[in-house]
Amino acid sequence: MGGCSAPNCSNSTSIGKQLFRFPKDPVRKKKWVVNCRRDFEPTPHSRLCQDHFQQSQFEEIARSPAGGKKLKPNAIPTLFTIADAPYPAVTIPYILLPTKPEPVEKELNFGDHGYARRTPLPGLEEEDADRTAEDQQPCTQCHLLKKQLEQEMQHTARLQMEAEEMKKRLFRLDRIEKGLQNFLYEDQIRALTLTKRSRRAVWSPETILKARKIRCEVGTKGYEYLRDLGYPLPSYRTLCNRLETKIMVTTDMSCEELAELSLGLMATCNSPTDGVGDNDEEELIGVLS
Repeated sequence: MGGCSAPNCSNSTSIGKQLFRFPKDPVRKKKWVVNCRRDFEPTPHSRLCQDHFQQSQFEEIARSPAGGKKLKPNAIPTLFTIADAPYPAVTIPYILLPTKPEPVEKELNFGDHGYARRTPLPGLEEEDADRTAEDQQPCTQCHLLKKQLEQEMQHTARLQMEAEEMKKRLFRLDRIEKGLQNFLYEDQIRALTLTKRSRRAVWSPETILKARKIRCEVGTKGYEYLRDLGYPLPSYRTLCNRLETKIMVTTDMSCEELAELSLGLMATCNSPTDGVGDNDEEELIGVLS
């Protein structure tokens, strides 16, 4: 095994010193060479021993595969027998970004700086084997949490789909409402949501006048036919009660005959049949507005 490449240094692994390979990064490798004060091109077998690195250049906890110290990814050697090194040691924390893994040497199995081979300490291989077996055992709690996370993600996906479907339905209902507003008033649109023949409907004056005009145009049977189909119109009793100016008249004509005359007479639904004047057949059947 070769020794340290620094001038005036003969340390090697034979005396228990740890050697580190020159980095592959051209910029950092140049800093190492300049600090060594040697004009040479490092080879894959060139090394620097641990005595040329300050203690701050080593990881506090991390260890090499052989059990030795591990350099920081941005470590720079500064301790030499010559004058101060041109490049000082790096003290700024180094953030290591994920990069493409580099090929590992088959024989030495070095990392970025290439640690020197060492004989594993007694019992270290057994501890590493036990730790590897424990790491490979599946964690029951992790498995349950992972399964729960998958279920939550599926539930979230279903809710998102339902929300999108509700948005589409609201858009279609909004278009339908705007279409109904072209020929129906607001109170008529609200009446569509009520049950048929509901007494809770509140009709506006505009709807009353519109319903009266429709009844005059289509007649009594046509008006009731539209209401049976579900067209939002007030009942005839409501039309009679909502008229502002009322003149009570009596006649012996039936309601259908009055409607066919289109005189503006509207018969009440439950008109009294008491006699008026000398004619017992006459009845109070409507109002004239």
